[in-house]
Amino acid sequence: MRPTVVAKSAAVVAAVALLAACSGGGSSSGSATAAATGPVTLTFWSWVPGIDKVVATWNQAHPDIKVDVTKPAQGDELITKILTANKAGNPPDLMQAEYQALPTLLTNGAVADVTDYVSSQESAFSESSWNLVTFGDKRYGVPQDIGPMMLYYREDLFKQYGLKIPTTWDEFAADARTLRQKDPKRYLTTFSSGDPGWFSGLAAQAGGQWWSYDGSTWKVGIDDEATKKVADYWGGLVGEGAIDNKPMYTPEWNKKMNDGTLLAWPSAVWGPGVLAGIAADTKGKWAMTALPQWSSGEQKTGFWGGSSTAISAKSKHAAQAAQFAVWLNTDPGALQGLVVNGGIYPAAPAGQSVPALQSAPAIMPNQPDFYTRAKEISGTAVGFTWGPNVNVAYNTYKDAFAKAIQSKSSFSGALSTIQSATVDDMKSAGFKLSG
Repeated sequence: MRPTVVAKSAAVVAAVALLAACSGGGSSSGSATAAATGPVTLTFWSWVPGIDKVVATWNQAHPDIKVDVTKPAQGDELITKILTANKAGNPPDLMQAEYQALPTLLTNGAVADVTDYVSSQESAFSESSWNLVTFGDKRYGVPQDIGPMMLYYREDLFKQYGLKIPTTWDEFAADARTLRQKDPKRYLTTFSSGDPGWFSGLAAQAGGQWWSYDGSTWKVGIDDEATKKVADYWGGLVGEGAIDNKPMYTPEWNKKMNDGTLLAWPSAVWGPGVLAGIAADTKGKWAMTALPQWSSGEQKTGFWGGSSTAISAKSKHAAQAAQFAVWLNTDPGALQGLVVNGGIYPAAPAGQSVPALQSAPAIMPNQPDFYTRAKEISGTAVGFTWGPNVNVAYNTYKDAFAKAIQSKSSFSGALSTIQSATVDDMKSAGFKLSG
């Protein structure tokens, strides 16, 4: 599913260092999370469609650990509700938390350290998926769904214009230029100033690491060399007119995707669902392959979207909550239910081969091996550490890149603007920074 931005500004969350949050936010062996004896009822806030059907299966098999699931909100609104409930002392036992929201929840003492509870599940998820819920060598959730990035392209139009399926970003750029020469009315793709999650996934593929944490100090590297390389690459293509420069997810973009003005889309595994909604006329014309690589022979991708199942630091039934969270995201039947009812792409490799993922997406009947290829690509995803003020970085991205496009200025300069805004915000909130 397409991701949403959920992390709050560090300026409006508790001005505490992550180390303090780690020690005070609940431990898997602490009194606040001690297991209670006898039957318990757990509350679970989620937004996944049809998750109540999956939970019903659990409840039938586990009468002593009942789970009541509700959908009070999603995205920013859900995180706000969780933070409010945590402050009031009545948060849910379990919560849906997008990966970029976890640092905000953690620095507010809202999520528990579940390391001890999930230690037996190390092999159930890839290292890159675990990295998304790990801070200071502690786990703060169970990975649920991920959005490994890949490339979608119009197979029919690539053939019509004699374009090579790009395996490197250099080949991608060459395709973009060739297409413009052959048909000035078309573009290979667009650079979107409205989708920082998209850009962060591309930066991660190149080796970018926007935040890091050593146990006591944060480091911000949004303008690191890897991310500058990505920015300069896309800025060069925009500057020479080789690709479009309009944002995604607008009526204009939808039309261009449907009528063939745009021939390719670096996106994520949930892309077919979007295409089905905005480009119904293109059924059977799209194909998927791995993202182009920065060096020939490499196999790397980034993530765009995804979420975890986290446990409240104030839950009195953390052991039971962790038992349910592990089941929800590793049990074959539960994973099948999440795919069928919720439309998610499981983080657990075992879930990426459930029966519901054995046939091609409806918009792409021409690629019966879609999910086989998606699983292979998922295994090449690199991890990414999110920081406590993702929303500041994301909002600044939108403004800085929109201005860079309008003024035809350096995309690297836009990165410097994002870096400065993010660092200033963290300093004002009291976080300890290095560099």
